[in-house]
Amino acid sequence: GGFLAIAYEHIARKLGRSPLSTDLETLKHDTFFGREKENLVIPIALANLVLHGIDQPNLWHGNSLTRRATYGALFDKAPKQFDVILTNPPFGGKEGKDAQKNFAFETSSTQVLFVQDILAELAPKGTCAIVLDEGMLFRTNESSFVETKRKLVDECDLWAIVSLPGGVFSTAGAGVKTNLLFFTKAKKTERIWYYDLSHVKVGKKTPLTLAHFGFDKDGKPLADSALPANLTADWLEQEENAGKPFPSYARLLPLRGKAEADSRYSWTIDFAARRAKAREEMQPILAQAAETKAEVIDLKEKLKRLKKLKSSDAEVAALIGEINEKEKAARELEAQAAAIDAAVFDLKAVNPSTVAKFDDRSPAEIIQSIHDQGRIVAEALARLAALVENDDASLPMVDVARR
Repeated sequence: GGFLAIAYEHIARKLGRSPLSTDLETLKHDTFFGREKENLVIPIALANLVLHGIDQPNLWHGNSLTRRATYGALFDKAPKQFDVILTNPPFGGKEGKDAQKNFAFETSSTQVLFVQDILAELAPKGTCAIVLDEGMLFRTNESSFVETKRKLVDECDLWAIVSLPGGVFSTAGAGVKTNLLFFTKAKKTERIWYYDLSHVKVGKKTPLTLAHFGFDKDGKPLADSALPANLTADWLEQEENAGKPFPSYARLLPLRGKAEADSRYSWTIDFAARRAKAREEMQPILAQAAETKAEVIDLKEKLKRLKKLKSSDAEVAALIGEINEKEKAARELEAQAAAIDAAVFDLKAVNPSTVAKFDDRSPAEIIQSIHDQGRIVAEALARLAALVENDDASLPMVDVARR
């Protein structure tokens, strides 16, 4: 219930200290709806929402992918579609056929099914913020991944992707690389703005916070002096950045769609142009495939005539071999075109401003470095062994009687 609780607090602040009683009633009873699968989490979520001021937690308990409810009475007044969806669905899990049959693009991958579910439940002009694993973004080798992303960009404006640091969710048991996607159910996606936070080092004592996005608790942009050090350190080391404001997510977001929104940590992809280029590359390949398939049709007609005329087995076999080769060539051409099309939907965040670091040392220098590191380790082990030996020597001798 964390997303709902924070959303409630945010809207309550916007309403001010003296909101209308009707507005407050709507906020507490008819605004927030959620789903939870885990038996252990649902009571915690209910308590959390009540403690935060949501008097009537509209939580549905069950598996939203199979549509099976464990307890759904609190969700009776929920609308069919929602204006805002905030979610961090599980990734890496597997769902059986009882869940897959509910979706157009069947797969056992939970995150793919959740995206399809969200697209169905997001209201027109509604906005979604979702955390997805890197695999969901870059995988193009399975049709369900490609077609789900195609549906997403065809039905929604995917206007921002934030590349999160590795290990953001490691404390929750998920160590995979993740991204934050924002999209609105409206026009097709034409341009995608990316922001890169992957350089930030996070851990148990240094978690990712709202400040890393450049916002204060009220959603206002932070001054550079208030930004986390592990966000700005690399930037400040560069002399050319002296005196320049740090290009935080909060600072650049309002500029999205303009050249000023692109920086060392952000860039824009012309997705419509990418799709158009792919279609242009595919066209001659598909034309060749169609021509080859037409040849196959003619050859099969010829084969029928040969069989009717009782031609020699060798002649028939040769023609069958030619047909098989043509069919194989057509399939390969169609697969080549499909690969070009699928590559369009590789949405992984690859920062064009990242400078690759190369190790330009000679082999001899690398070997010497390994030798030096080995010597340091050996010396440390020797000191440790000496300490252990001295401790053992100082221990009193104990006579153990044996029976």
